[in-house]
Amino acid sequence: MNPAQMSGALSGLKVIDLTQALAGPYCTMILSDHGAEVIKVEPPQGDEVRDWCPPFHEGDASYFIGVNRNKRAISLDISKPDGKAVLLRLMQDADVVIENFKPGSMEKWGIGYDVLSERFPGLIHCRISGFGGDGPLGGLPGYDAILQAMTGLMSVNGNPETGPMRLGAAIVDMGTGLYSAVAILMALHERARSGRGQYIDMTLYDCGMSLLHPQAANFFLNGKRPAGTGNPHPNLVPYDKYPTRTCEIFIASGNNGQFRKLCQLIGRPEMAEDPRFANNGARNENRDALGAELAKAFADQDGHELALRLIRNGVPAGPVLFVDETAAAPHTAHREMVTELDWYKGVG
Repeated sequence: MNPAQMSGALSGLKVIDLTQALAGPYCTMILSDHGAEVIKVEPPQGDEVRDWCPPFHEGDASYFIGVNRNKRAISLDISKPDGKAVLLRLMQDADVVIENFKPGSMEKWGIGYDVLSERFPGLIHCRISGFGGDGPLGGLPGYDAILQAMTGLMSVNGNPETGPMRLGAAIVDMGTGLYSAVAILMALHERARSGRGQYIDMTLYDCGMSLLHPQAANFFLNGKRPAGTGNPHPNLVPYDKYPTRTCEIFIASGNNGQFRKLCQLIGRPEMAEDPRFANNGARNENRDALGAELAKAFADQDGHELALRLIRNGVPAGPVLFVDETAAAPHTAHREMVTELDWYKGVG
């Protein structure tokens, strides 16, 4: 067991992980990172993600390795009596079971929550599915990109020229994993009082819908369909990406005080007094004019130095970095965000 698991906040917690792909394994990765003992139960052919695209390490795809650290693995066919018997033995002292089978599968195999709750009354059963087990889309398969499309997330990404675009990260899958981890912790807290487990019904659809802030709030208030605006914020200005001499930077000025400070720091204090830019409402009306002025002021600046000067003086800003650059950044090292772990052919 990883030393962190012996001292983490969730040390002593036993989780049976029946999930594949991303949302479920991301959830159990969070739990294992904080000390839980996670036993990953894979089908006889293994988690399908093991074989996803390169790069590979000892035959396992980076996609799989990235979310399955600190877990132990066993291969079972739980649709068969022998596999189900082993699973039930594993559950005897388990706190949580999490699965992402098609709704109804566990019930078909005789190990649905109705059965498990009778046999293991303290067990918390978390199911992750695309749409849930009922309703117009109940039981249908769900994948991150499809849920980005169907929940409106894609529609507010991109811009009028590109049209709706998928986010580069699997935000619905990972968001669902995070929500599921939170739900499990809440269920554990409640169990400490009642002694009873519970069934948690998590869906990618619900979690994707919940991530639509502030676009959903804007729509419910003004009735207007939100559209993709690209990098600019729909409510705040300046809140956008700008070119400099060396790199692009992103500025997120959230109030009038920050805007005045920005103008001072770039040697353009008169912009803060310009009626077109006097407050956020005016800046929203004149965002193109303001963007042109800022781009002009930044043209000869070193973007890295400018962003650091701004943020150190209270104006949120940062250089637009690529993954290799952020992985090598000094603050990444200081926060220990990149670490090395031994990887075993089973699971880390």
